[in-house]
Parts: sequence; structure tokens; C-alpha cells
Amino acid sequence: MRLDKFLVEVGQGSRTEVKQLLKKKQVSVNGKIETSPKTQIDEKADQVICQGQNLSYEKYVYYMLNKPKGVISATEDNHHKTVLDLLDKTAWDKEVFPVGRLDIDTHGLLFLTNNGKLAHAMLSPKKHVDKLYRAKVAGIMTAEDVEHFAKGIELKDFTCQPAQLEILEIDEVTKTSLVAITIKEGKFHQVKRMVLACGKEVTDLERLSMGPLQLDENLSLGEWRRLTAEELAKLEVFDIEL
Repeated sequence: MRLDKFLVEVGQGSRTEVKQLLKKKQVSVNGKIETSPKTQIDEKADQVICQGQNLSYEKYVYYMLNKPKGVISATEDNHHKTVLDLLDKTAWDKEVFPVGRLDIDTHGLLFLTNNGKLAHAMLSPKKHVDKLYRAKVAGIMTAEDVEHFAKGIELKDFTCQPAQLEILEIDEVTKTSLVAITIKEGKFHQVKRMVLACGKEVTDLERLSMGPLQLDENLSLGEWRRLTAEELAKLEVFDIEL
């Protein structure tokens, strides 16, 4: 990789700005001052120091976001705030995108990366990746509903794969339920439509996990962090270069 390209990708400035850094002898590779932007380096093995800072190259980056309501799961939109607006400059520079979508009024775990192959694997219907949601429901969910979910609910345009419905709490006074729902697909408004097919309505929906990734309880709505080494290790199950 060219040295100027490397410096831009690790956030040291624009192509013009990094050329100035090189000209001013602010960059060394393996202890030797380099001034040419065309210098070829091994981005994984060479030690690059810029203005005293040791730089490390990341081909792929991985973010966990606790998506709030009112923000859309897209990289750009003319009318609404997007999830990318909540992240840092590196996310923009690396062109990350959400792996799967959450409706505008759904909150919770959203995973974002620039690793297209991993995203494809996680979203592939063949992989049967579990997605766990917690839903507040207007209406009392029943054992019969649990059976319907397990058999695969028939909607107007498709039949859902068997899903797991766990009733966490029932409030007889307010006629509401708190449930956990695990699905292996992610069709448009699917969870809400499945509950509606049982004659009840989802009033709040939060995603808690997707495959091996679980929402960090310490993340407030709108907060994000990079994935930990432990979480990245769990993603190795998809057999994709990370």
C-alpha cells in the first residue's frame, strides 16, 4: 500500500494534508524518515510513526450501537437522522453500513461494519442467525400464541419460519404483556406483523442480540462502541476474514 493512502486511511488527514506531513519529515517507517507519498509499505507489518504517534492499520472496523427511536438504519437520508450520524469520523472514512435494519421506531442492538463478506454471511437466510427482541405488547399473549410462533405464523405474503415466543410478564390490569421473541429471519416489520397475526399489537420493540452479539447494557440509547476482541472472536463462527 502507498504510504500516503495508508496515512489517509488511518485518519491523519486528506491526501494533500498527509503530503505536507511527509514533506515536513513527520513520518517514519521502521525508524527511517520517509518523505515520498509513493513509498510502498506493508500496512500489516511495518511500523509507521507520524508526529510521535504509532499508527496501526485496520482494514475492517466493527461497531455496536444502541440505536434510539427516530433514527433510520441507513447511511444517508434527506429527511431523517441516520445511524451513521451517531458514529465517529472513522466510521465515515471507512464507509461502514448497518448489518440488517431496525425500523425507525425500533431501538436496540445495531451492528455496523465495512466488512461486506461478514455482513452477507450474517444476513444470509442459509445461516439461520438468531435475532432476539424484547417487545411490549398491548394485549395478553397466550400459550396458544407460543404454539403459533413455534409452528410458523402465516402472513399474507409469506409463512414465517418457526420462531420462539417467551412470555416474560403479564399485566391483567392494563391488559399488556412483555415478551421475548427469537426469529431467524428479518423481513419487513416481521415481529410486529407476527404479533398482529395473534390479534395483539407491539407498542415497543427492542433488539437485544443478533447471532453471537449481545447488546451491551452499559450503552445508553444513541451510544456506541467498537467491538471487543472477545466479541470479534465470536464472529469467527462465520468463517470470514475479520
